[in-house]
Amino acid sequence: MDNSLAELIIYTPVIKSRAKYIFQLIFSELLGIKFQIISDLEQFQSYQGAKLNYSAKAIEGSIQIIPAGLLEEKGINSHKIGFVDYTDHKAPFAVFNKSVDFPFDLFSASFYIVSRYEEYLPFIRDEYGRFSSESSLSVQKGFLHIPVVNRWAIDLGNLLVKRFPQLALIKNKYLFLPTIDIDAAWAYKNKGLFRSIGGFFKGLATRDFEDVRLRARVLTGLAVDPFDTFELIKKLHQEINLRPFFFVLFAGYGLNDKNIPTDNTSFQVLIKSLGDYADIGIHPSYASNTNRDLLEVEIKKLSSVLHTDITASRQHFLKLSLPETYRNLIDNDITDDYSMGFAARPGFRAGICSTFRWYDLESEVETKLNVHPFAIMDGTLRDYMKVDASNAMDYIRPLVDEVRTAGGTFISLWHNESLSDVKRWKGWVNVYKDLLSYAKE
Repeated sequence: MDNSLAELIIYTPVIKSRAKYIFQLIFSELLGIKFQIISDLEQFQSYQGAKLNYSAKAIEGSIQIIPAGLLEEKGINSHKIGFVDYTDHKAPFAVFNKSVDFPFDLFSASFYIVSRYEEYLPFIRDEYGRFSSESSLSVQKGFLHIPVVNRWAIDLGNLLVKRFPQLALIKNKYLFLPTIDIDAAWAYKNKGLFRSIGGFFKGLATRDFEDVRLRARVLTGLAVDPFDTFELIKKLHQEINLRPFFFVLFAGYGLNDKNIPTDNTSFQVLIKSLGDYADIGIHPSYASNTNRDLLEVEIKKLSSVLHTDITASRQHFLKLSLPETYRNLIDNDITDDYSMGFAARPGFRAGICSTFRWYDLESEVETKLNVHPFAIMDGTLRDYMKVDASNAMDYIRPLVDEVRTAGGTFISLWHNESLSDVKRWKGWVNVYKDLLSYAKE
């Protein structure tokens, strides 16, 4: 065997697409180790370099991880998953064998979490039909706040280097990407006559006279629209030399889709101006989540305004249904999606803080769709968890620290309206300033 073919040889009796996928993610992308998978035991035993044995058979001179069987399966099956205490959390797919190097099958565990395997199984849906965070293994076992896949990869890499000093690991650079969703570009302006009149009547009916007065002042030009925070957003990011990413809801009016009409000239001018200092993606509407044709219309409309291809997205309401949502995106030439995170809880829905390729579990193929997981959303803290602005950074800092340690990308999700510093968002503009200061590279 030519020892120059790879730095690391991995032995497994059966080579399946799941194993190829997770080995590529862990070794190539997270650790930067060149590797080769083989199923020839004799060839593996004769190899003189770094060796990892992914089988139940003990093989001298190699690091051993015993398979739990998930990577050899086909189809989606319910599993009774065993857990083991590992460092500061419980790790799934425990292996009860004292002689192995890891007390759990970190490859099966990583694949299960990254592929979102549990979201293909029967689960409890929340009020918007989404996979409930309460159903997640990481929430139930208390490790949602940890990018466990990055952690496990680093631990494995360190063990490999200790055992085989000729190996070298890459040092991943921490990055910070601030992202902004535009669900409503303005609170009062450019909504159209009927919506504006309806807003007045709603304010009167609910006796919200403060809203009625502010709406009147904005529409008569006596006050700035509270959601018009775009100059502030520009200033804050330029001060720290960061290019944010905007996701624009560019769709027809609906129960859960209430942005400005797409043919409004002021709205189109705003979107074009954002492109001068930020990247722009589509915020697919609630209505288009299960409608491929409607999604195509929204993307084409935004593309025509910007005169460029739209290749990035984040689902409105973070409404993610696997595999349909991602398949619809791929069919519409979206290459990068930023929806991977829970609305109700901060942390790492896919157990990872690095970009990864989506694995279509039903088709058993690695796709070309890049998934960019986010860690924190303004609405999660304010609306779901009822966190006061003065305490918000207590939840944000530990997540930044985790990502920085892992050499991942910290992605924040904010909204232009949460920087308005009015009503329920009073004080949250300072939270965002503190977040930018703490998370910058």
